Amino acid sequence: MDSQAIWCVLERVPDPEIPVLSVVDLGIVRDVRDGRVVITPTYSGCPATQAIEQAIRAELDSAGFRHIGIDTVIAPPWTSDWITREGHDKLKRYGIAPPSLDATAQCPRCGSFDTQEVSRFGSTPCKAQWRCKDCLEPFDRFKCH
Repeated sequence: MDSQAIWCVLERVPDPEIPVLSVVDLGIVRDVRDGRVVITPTYSGCPATQAIEQAIRAELDSAGFRHIGIDTVIAPPWTSDWITREGHDKLKRYGIAPPSLDATAQCPRCGSFDTQEVSRFGSTPCKAQWRCKDCLEPFDRFKCH
């Protein structure tokens, strides 16, 4: 089994909610071992879990890896710490502030830290709605989990 080739295939699988991120960028893919791809959804009730599994299956099959299985595990639970550095950069370029423990978010549009949370609930359960006080633009901030 060529695990490096499988990782390359998985990097082409976009997250259905944030398509600029791959499932690898988002840290959903935990491991490739023993003929299996191990994935963890971002949370146990994530509505995209089945779509992600199907997209991974389709990409593996089209690359000639039909024999590779997919295991979904929920322990340990996914954490936003698993988002790659490249994933953080892609979020920011897409207009979403990456997760951070900082009390304020950096505006992904103008770079200002003069921002405020508008609502703990954003466009998806994993994001909160923020606004920049300098450029006045709204933006999502990925929540820390």
